Amino acid sequence: MILTNNNLHTFNPFDFNILYFCKRMSVKEKIWHKNFVIACIANFLVACSFNLLMPVIPIYLSEELGVEASQIGIVLSSYAVALMVIRPFCGYWVDVYKRKPLFLFGLICFISIYVGYYFVAFSVVYFIILRFVHGLFWGLTTVSSNTVAIDLIPASRRAEGIGYFGVNTNIAMAIAPFLAINIYEEKGFYALVSAALIMGFLSIIAVWSIKVPRREKLDQIPPMSLDRFMLFRGIPIFLNQLFITFGWGTLVAFAALYGKETGVSNPGIFFLFLACGLILSRVTSGRFVDKGFVHQVMAIALLVIVGGFVCFALFHSVLAFCLSAFLVGLGYGTLFPALQTIYINMAPSSKRGTANSTYLTGFDLGIGIGMLVGAYIGDRYGFSTMYLLTASLVAISLIIYWFNSRKVFEKNRIR
Repeated sequence: MILTNNNLHTFNPFDFNILYFCKRMSVKEKIWHKNFVIACIANFLVACSFNLLMPVIPIYLSEELGVEASQIGIVLSSYAVALMVIRPFCGYWVDVYKRKPLFLFGLICFISIYVGYYFVAFSVVYFIILRFVHGLFWGLTTVSSNTVAIDLIPASRRAEGIGYFGVNTNIAMAIAPFLAINIYEEKGFYALVSAALIMGFLSIIAVWSIKVPRREKLDQIPPMSLDRFMLFRGIPIFLNQLFITFGWGTLVAFAALYGKETGVSNPGIFFLFLACGLILSRVTSGRFVDKGFVHQVMAIALLVIVGGFVCFALFHSVLAFCLSAFLVGLGYGTLFPALQTIYINMAPSSKRGTANSTYLTGFDLGIGIGMLVGAYIGDRYGFSTMYLLTASLVAISLIIYWFNSRKVFEKNRIR
């Protein structure tokens, strides 16, 4: 020990080792390193590419092709159906094969298909097929990119890292839709497609430069089985997730049309405030999840989402439009990293891709249902009624989570 009494000083080397160890333990593992930064940049670029078209497609179908709201729902949901088809296979591929080559393959194919949008004026059927094929490669791109990112994040700061990684998507969601509507109104749909191609090409360059951690080579490739397609222990949470992501489907499909209907001059401002809420919550919520407050984070997030959708449905001023967007973004931004971490923490590292695939499949299925059912309800009863229904479903999901999903996670968690 070290004694200090005027001129008396003695030193024990063992004390120095303890102090050094404690100092090392107090230093957090590093999230922000070169490869994670590049992965975030790549994620931002491809998210920009994706979000340039997403809010404009409903407007283009309605204004240029004269498609009814119910048919717009079918067009938009076709890509979600493709995601549900491909996601389970993606989880298996990402767990078994090298992740970066899969990421590059999916991304290059995804970006190449943008060329098909130059010919969408042919027919609605062509648009449906194009969106379906596009969705297949978007599924592979998102599963592989998320899994590569998680490989680059220290396990002790996983939820925080996932939150930071997701922020790049949210920043893209803030910038891209707002710019997209302006580009569409000033330059037209084809100029927008060209912008998406350029952003996509830049994302390919970024992904090419990422160095991913080496994985131990498998002695033999495991056979394809149902437990490689779906994280079975997470199925109750997966079913609960559908109530939550239903609302996201109604947002991406009909928020812009709803804004125009209620007199908002540039409905792209909705996505700007939505993304502000997402960004603000994403950079903070992950820390609370890593500290063990995952259930409290989920409950608060769901309550905020309910409030946002109620405001969206009942109040139609520009101020209410922006406030509801911010609240919904705040809620979903808090929820996403927490929910993804729940799946990851119930899976062994050898099934990390399967866990990601299950989470993303639940996201896609809920979005697809939201687009289809939301289109029917919006066309028949109005968008306000549709968003009130959405708020009710999220409230139900909170009850299910607290009395069922929470217990499922605690029973099956590995980390």
